[in-house]
Amino acid sequence: MPQRHSKNNNDLAFFTYDEKRKLGYGTQKERLGKDSIKPFDACCLCLKPLIDPMCCQKGHVFCKECILECLLAQKKDIQRKLAAHAAQQKQDKEEEEEKLMLQKARELEAFDQQNHGAVPQYSDKNYNKDKNGFHGANSVKTTSYEEEALRTMKAFWLPSATPEARAKFDAPPTSTICPEGKENLKLKTLFPIYFTEDSSDDKKSSSLDRTHICPSCKVTLTNTLSLMALSSCGHVFCKKCGDKFMAVDKVCLVCSKGCKERNLIPLQKGGTGFAGHDDHLLATDFKHLGSGSGLGLVRPAMKT
Repeated sequence: MPQRHSKNNNDLAFFTYDEKRKLGYGTQKERLGKDSIKPFDACCLCLKPLIDPMCCQKGHVFCKECILECLLAQKKDIQRKLAAHAAQQKQDKEEEEEKLMLQKARELEAFDQQNHGAVPQYSDKNYNKDKNGFHGANSVKTTSYEEEALRTMKAFWLPSATPEARAKFDAPPTSTICPEGKENLKLKTLFPIYFTEDSSDDKKSSSLDRTHICPSCKVTLTNTLSLMALSSCGHVFCKKCGDKFMAVDKVCLVCSKGCKERNLIPLQKGGTGFAGHDDHLLATDFKHLGSGSGLGLVRPAMKT
């Protein structure tokens, strides 16, 4: 049976709709499953199980080593940008002073020419003067015109007249930001958190499959539960127990340390894989074809 010519015709000067679809042209959509979602006890930076977990005031959880390296790298980057900005300001100031000096020199030269005749006394070493003080075979007027024309000429094809686009450095922000929530983050605002591990006999078989429970109701913590942590002591509870003891006792049920309502921080969780659980599970990826090649340039995936 002969194949369809419209599906296999490739001698055109442009891509057909079917060829674009085979190359992945346009917006590609895919639903994310449970395997693509970060669990609640994984670091937001390395995506591995938490080691010495630290939490910010917005509920994002990191490994202690990861967040310290991130903040240190941000501080080094800020110092580098501040040094580049200071160097640029210094260079701009020097150029401005140089322009003022050249302008004053031109004004003095024009005043000297006006008061001492038409023949100027050249002080530039680049000029080839004869013993009478004239510039070659040209007159003084013609030489000044040529100099002005050469200085203002916009001939980008000449190496001496090629314009230079200097990189400009704006003043960078001096505060570090949270890599997950994009808000200002300081090291002193981080606090350690402590999960309660399940110590039952049937859960001790594998050290890799560690499960955490709520210390109050003994419910296994998963992404389906809303979790809360106390910034005063760092213990983690489920939201139901947190609301219950906050309304009555206002103390931690593990260490009996007093707390206030502002100390109760809701933890951010990855999701469950179900759209009904308030999760954004649709990932879109846009591709456009490169000119002359059959390859597409990919823009990073976005969650909508």
